[in-house]
Amino acid sequence: MALRQTTGFVESLLRLVGLDWAVPDFSTLSRRQKSLAVSTPYRGSQGPLNLLIDSTGIKAEGEGEWHARKHGGAKRRLWRKIHIGVDEQTLEIRAI
Repeated sequence: MALRQTTGFVESLLRLVGLDWAVPDFSTLSRRQKSLAVSTPYRGSQGPLNLLIDSTGIKAEGEGEWHARKHGGAKRRLWRKIHIGVDEQTLEIRAI
């Protein structure tokens, strides 16, 4: 998700839960992401791993389908296909 959309998404989530927290704007997020170090922990399995695979699509951006039908949205919708691997026993997402 792009930073501008992330800002709006977080603002709407906070509004839904009734929190009045300040959300950093786009430029602040852009500056801070350069120095942000994210580490993903590795979790090895104890024996064979049964992986459940799901392939799904998500709409990344664009107006709603009703709005497109009503106003003649000839613009192509932007969809992204995602493949997710889930551990059968723990239901943890193991691969994306």
